[in-house]
Amino acid sequence: MDQIRLGRTELYVSKTAFGALPIQRISHADAVKLVRRAYESGINYFDTAWGYHDGNAELVTGKALSRYPRESFHLTTKFPGYDRNNFPKVKEIFAKQLEKLQTEYFDFYLFHNVCEYNIENYLNPAFGVKEYLVSERAAGRIKHLGYSDHSGIECFKR
Repeated sequence: MDQIRLGRTELYVSKTAFGALPIQRISHADAVKLVRRAYESGINYFDTAWGYHDGNAELVTGKALSRYPRESFHLTTKFPGYDRNNFPKVKEIFAKQLEKLQTEYFDFYLFHNVCEYNIENYLNPAFGVKEYLVSERAAGRIKHLGYSDHSGIECFKR
């Protein structure tokens, strides 16, 4: 599988990525087989999130990838900001994501679905989402911190 370098980093990812998106329901066993088939075909970038497949995508992705050396693939997941009830639980959710994905760190961790609906919560220091995730990056449990944006330009600029 061909790989490309990510920007100015020293990271190389497969040109094809595996996204565990909530498109259709399949059994856990079949999902594990699918992720393993992707890995064994040369895919080394796996993207998932807390809410994908009703919360099961992180579980099956973690199970599937647990047999391979951790440094042999890149793993992305996201903070579930689409539900504003999650903001006070950032520490609990992050710890659970590490557990579900059976990993000690994330290569990429995103503030998910930043938009007009939740931007105030993401920026609210009372929730401390940004500060906590930055501290996890400093501790090495997040290698690269970013965001996915689903907003208009004014929200994007914030």
